[in-house]
Amino acid sequence: MFFIHDSSYIDGLADVGNGTHIWHFCHIEEGATIGKNCVLGQNVYVGKNVHIGNNVKIQNNVSIYTGVTIEDNVFVGPSAVFTNVVDPRSFIEKKDEFKETLVCEGASIGANATIVCGNTIGSYSMVGAGSVVTKDVPAYTIVYGVPAEYKGAVNERGDRL
Repeated sequence: MFFIHDSSYIDGLADVGNGTHIWHFCHIEEGATIGKNCVLGQNVYVGKNVHIGNNVKIQNNVSIYTGVTIEDNVFVGPSAVFTNVVDPRSFIEKKDEFKETLVCEGASIGANATIVCGNTIGSYSMVGAGSVVTKDVPAYTIVYGVPAEYKGAVNERGDRL
């Protein structure tokens, strides 16, 4: 059993795991899968066919668009942004150009970070608040800045090494 606030919507054929809490004003599209024991804060959007693993925490005001996969034990800070097209235009449909983004096990993404599509955020890595990720982030590293740059290594707890 999972909890969904009365103001939120789960479209048919979406799959939500036991123990997951979906708070105010969220929308989960059809084909999305959300694992067990997740928390989706206020105003989270999960696009069609997005996969979210177990024990994932997604803070308020995050949109996770088609093409994004989030593995287990990931933290996504408030107002973080994921993209899915490199060069969008409102007058040209580019749904066949979606780039895949992978957020690996145990990674943390800080508040207001932007993750440009087509990149991988490595296992247990950390992306600093306000950063713009324009290339892959290796596992067990911390990156921050605009664009995000390597700033050091971290362990699974997030301690700097």
